[in-house]
Amino acid sequence: MGMCAGFSTARAALIAVALGAAAESAFAETIDVYDDHGGSVAAYDQRWADHARRGVNVRIVGPCQSACTVLLRHIPRSRICVTPAASFGFHLAKSQRGTDMLRASYSPDIMGWINRHGGLTHDFIWMSAPDTYRFFRKCG
Repeated sequence: MGMCAGFSTARAALIAVALGAAAESAFAETIDVYDDHGGSVAAYDQRWADHARRGVNVRIVGPCQSACTVLLRHIPRSRICVTPAASFGFHLAKSQRGTDMLRASYSPDIMGWINRHGGLTHDFIWMSAPDTYRFFRKCG
């Protein structure tokens, strides 16, 4: 009888932990990205690393271009959603170090999409719907 009571208590504790984790995920901060023209790749890299440590969700609701795209390095796709107006603008950075950081931010499938559309150049390559839906979930 004592073993069954201990098992029930352990099971209840596991359920409480699982529910707490689900609630924490459901109530995680959501950052809306819109009309973000980028800036310093290193500064954006640090900012998105900080956001990732906090477990934020990201909703892309407009353009995310240039250094903004380093969010793809830090925020798991499971925490990113896109709206119909979402777009990503990819291009070469002003410095080789910045370009290297951008390239390191893109998964092989996204880099493949970039390469199929002319590769990184000084001109923007825009990924928008329906292409964004191939890589990211639609916001609900």
